Amino acid sequence: MPLLSRQDLDFCLYEMLDTDSLLQTPRYSDHSRDTFNQTLNTAEQVAEKYFAPHNHLADEKEPWFDGEQVHTIPEVKEAFRHYVNSGLLTARLEFDEGGMQLPHVVAAACSGYATAANASSAAYPFLTTAASNLIHHFASEELKGTYLPLMRTGRAAGTMALTEPDTGSSLADIKTHATPTNDGHYLIKGNKMYISGGDQDITDNIVHLVLAKIKGAPAGVKGISLFLVPKWLVDDNGDPATRNDVKLAGLLHKMGYRGTTSTVLNFGEQGKCVGYLIGEPHQGLKYMFMMMNEARVGVGLGAAVIGYRGYVESLAYARERPQGRHPSNKDPDSKPIPIIEHADVKRMLLAQKSYTEGAIALCLYANHLIDRIETSTDKETRKPLQELLDLLTPIVKSWPSEFGPKANSLAIQILGGAGYIREYPVEQLYRDNRLNPIHEGTHGIQAMDLLGRKLWQSDGLGLQTLMGEIQVTLQQAAEYPELTEFSEQLQSALQRVQTTTQALGGQLQQQGPDIGLANASAFLSLSGHVVVAWLWLWQASAAKKGLQNSNNEAFYRGKLHACRYFFRWELPKIQHWSNLLQNADDTCRTMHNDYF
Repeated sequence: MPLLSRQDLDFCLYEMLDTDSLLQTPRYSDHSRDTFNQTLNTAEQVAEKYFAPHNHLADEKEPWFDGEQVHTIPEVKEAFRHYVNSGLLTARLEFDEGGMQLPHVVAAACSGYATAANASSAAYPFLTTAASNLIHHFASEELKGTYLPLMRTGRAAGTMALTEPDTGSSLADIKTHATPTNDGHYLIKGNKMYISGGDQDITDNIVHLVLAKIKGAPAGVKGISLFLVPKWLVDDNGDPATRNDVKLAGLLHKMGYRGTTSTVLNFGEQGKCVGYLIGEPHQGLKYMFMMMNEARVGVGLGAAVIGYRGYVESLAYARERPQGRHPSNKDPDSKPIPIIEHADVKRMLLAQKSYTEGAIALCLYANHLIDRIETSTDKETRKPLQELLDLLTPIVKSWPSEFGPKANSLAIQILGGAGYIREYPVEQLYRDNRLNPIHEGTHGIQAMDLLGRKLWQSDGLGLQTLMGEIQVTLQQAAEYPELTEFSEQLQSALQRVQTTTQALGGQLQQQGPDIGLANASAFLSLSGHVVVAWLWLWQASAAKKGLQNSNNEAFYRGKLHACRYFFRWELPKIQHWSNLLQNADDTCRTMHNDYF
């Protein structure tokens, strides 16, 4: 059974996003569609051979701590090693840095295979890539020269250490602090919690990126600095030399993602935790946002592909499982039909298909935007695209993280009792995916980021750019009368977005953020549904074109049917969200603590 549909990935990459056009840019001129496809083939093979086989085992036999050392099953280390050796860990790096210089959109599709196969084992390379990218952009030449070779060759893994036991997502209140020394480094002291990959036996070393405050720093987020804190201090060859004062306080036992260690870390118990300042003092959160935003897009893709994996499993089961008869058939002696023939099962499968294929398209589009930004030589072109990416990032993180698990829940429902037992994979997929709405900022946090900041920055340039991108799709769809219904519905939805946005702007100005942001989650839901509806219309237009040039009618008809489902069953929900927002509904905000 395939982990992902290669046909769907190819459709998104080439027929929808026109990834071939990147080959005309200097950065990617040495590539071809063949090299892209060969890398995708490698990613699929590595995922199937080294990640998928131990997915259930890593869930069943999660990491354990013997008081001295963390232990993982050996298959995790082997998978990491093959991921590194295949070049996938450094796929986006330039040739002269030892990478493949792949477009972000192709590299993202490659990483999706590993996550679909085994989310918990894929987390280690995912975090390492994001951490090394941050170091590459902001650390000193000395730090880069010491630690990037270790991370890019898989000798060291990376983490992001933000959350503390008493502060959660409120980073302004972190208590971890850093004291400067005369030796050019700082001494770090504090505690971090829920640190994925915070300790393990997979790599020789671990590089923690730690948020802390230097004594005398400004209050709140303006006083946060970023430090590189290795598990082991290294010698001139990069080999572990002296154990740093970073101690594992314990492993956390999770509902899902069990193969990834989730740790509580104590920094500086003995007063000897060495940390190296990255960039300038008090700029740590700005630097960390690069890794956080990269991680948010990655979490969205992870939620999408885990959801898709459940869809594939439930589709196969529905095709093979005989049960019941059509309501019109009253003959008890007649042969039962496969459950996929029942209309309600088709509803659940269509919902999964529309959620997960829409989410994958959304995440690949975000990476496509990064490629457009990086290959543009015109600042006037890059600025609106960057604003659009900023605007979409909360949606890319949260929409798949909400609807990927919903797809997994529907997969369990289709399998019925079989879906609820561990002998079938869909229950683990749901448990693994349920972490993604929490990872890298909750739905509510992303909603306030979208409505409180991203929507208004640069005088709303991100939203203006989004509207322009959608107009291109509407023009494409106008060539196909079959899509008129959906084009008109999308145009109506855009008007509703504009009306709602104007109303919310007035609320924020006149009544303040407590009222204006109270229902921000509804705005994120509305925005996400409109964006995904646009991407479905874009896919439908590409499918109509594909029908003219291909014999694979079933695939393209499936795209059109999923588009119809999303527009008829899902997009109408925005009217309810819009009404709540425009009326500044106070039901939730005015509920008293003692009423519960």
